[in-house]
Amino acid sequence: MTLRICIAVLAMCALPFASLAQSGPLRIEITEGVVEPMPFAAPNFVAESSAANDFAERLARVVVSDLAGTGLFREVPRTAYISQLTSFDAPVQYADWKAINAQALVTGAVNVSGSNLSVKFRVYDVFSGAELGSGLQFAGTTQGWRRMAHKVADQVYARITGEDPYFDSRVVYVSEQGPKDKRRKRLAIMDYDGANVQYLTGSEHLVLAPRFSPTGDRVLYTSYETGFPRIYVLDVGNVQRRVLESQEGSMSFAPRFSPDGRTVVYSLARGGNTDIYRMDIASGSSSRLTSAPSIETAPSYSPDGSRIVFESDRSGSQQIYIMGANGGEPKRISFGKGRYGTPVWSPRGDLIAFTKQSKGRFHIGVMRTDGSEERLLTASFLDEGPTWSPNGRVIMFTRETQGATGSASLYSVDISGRNLKRIPTEGGASDPSWSPLQR
Repeated sequence: MTLRICIAVLAMCALPFASLAQSGPLRIEITEGVVEPMPFAAPNFVAESSAANDFAERLARVVVSDLAGTGLFREVPRTAYISQLTSFDAPVQYADWKAINAQALVTGAVNVSGSNLSVKFRVYDVFSGAELGSGLQFAGTTQGWRRMAHKVADQVYARITGEDPYFDSRVVYVSEQGPKDKRRKRLAIMDYDGANVQYLTGSEHLVLAPRFSPTGDRVLYTSYETGFPRIYVLDVGNVQRRVLESQEGSMSFAPRFSPDGRTVVYSLARGGNTDIYRMDIASGSSSRLTSAPSIETAPSYSPDGSRIVFESDRSGSQQIYIMGANGGEPKRISFGKGRYGTPVWSPRGDLIAFTKQSKGRFHIGVMRTDGSEERLLTASFLDEGPTWSPNGRVIMFTRETQGATGSASLYSVDISGRNLKRIPTEGGASDPSWSPLQR
């Protein structure tokens, strides 16, 4: 059987999906566009110990929130349920779930012993009457229950859509407090959905542009604590940091890791000129990659590390260019009306996200790596700074409202332009960077 995915909106078709229990590999067929999300049911997980009652309900709710939040799935209201899940191993009454039009069924069980928690789950194709793959179990502590819920949702998402997951990930960003003319900023980190916020720096000094390492254990950012912008690298686990050396009398900013995490590419302004440099983190040695009288900044590596996309005004206006990882003559790829900036390469390698300013509006958009098939996903007074989900399916960005009382917030949007939504944060938030899946 074939799992059908709708290309026009990249949403799941409202049709039965393939059972992984069948022989042979899963085949994905791209078909016509349909916007109807897939209805699914996810009863509260079964509590297999008295201490697991609260966790069983909370885990199921996070799984539902993750799936429904994609815009690809729609939860069938629990008031419509005919069957009740009383045992994880009880036979599934497929007729009862078909009667309420649930196409997928997620069941689970939770056990708590002291501070240890384990969760197991299964996913069923209701219409074919078969389990999708085999059941899995995750173990951890009660403190990490939300992360285990994300892991369950990741597996459900991957089995149904055939895509890589992204729920078990984090976002580092700039937390903002206070009025617009006296805004205090500090680095913060949270789960992808806004939960479990932790602060990584104080708000004494201006901080900008945090960027995750490929392994998610370090963050690059720019700080003005010396009065000039300098790049720091921070260990997320112990919140220890160190400055990356820069040339005397220069300003360094807009850093980003290479795919192997050993190199940083960044902008350096000196003598009235801004160019892109590359630094070996271990040795501190750096090399210049661009040499032009224009401003070159916002570099981002391709996933294979062979190329760098960046913004430059060498043509007279802010545009996007691509060059080899060792420099060389860059090629312009943006040719639409307006100014382009903050390009970021997709983890899939096929698209580049960007900020565009045109006719007094700001947009988040995507284009192919040759500049073709440009699509604008958002439009507002100020949208900027896209960052990709680990699977390249969703883009998070900053949206700022207009006026003296305007504030910055984080939003996300599907690469189809659908499912635009605000990410809940404590106070204002800007400059997000999405981590890879946690290990």
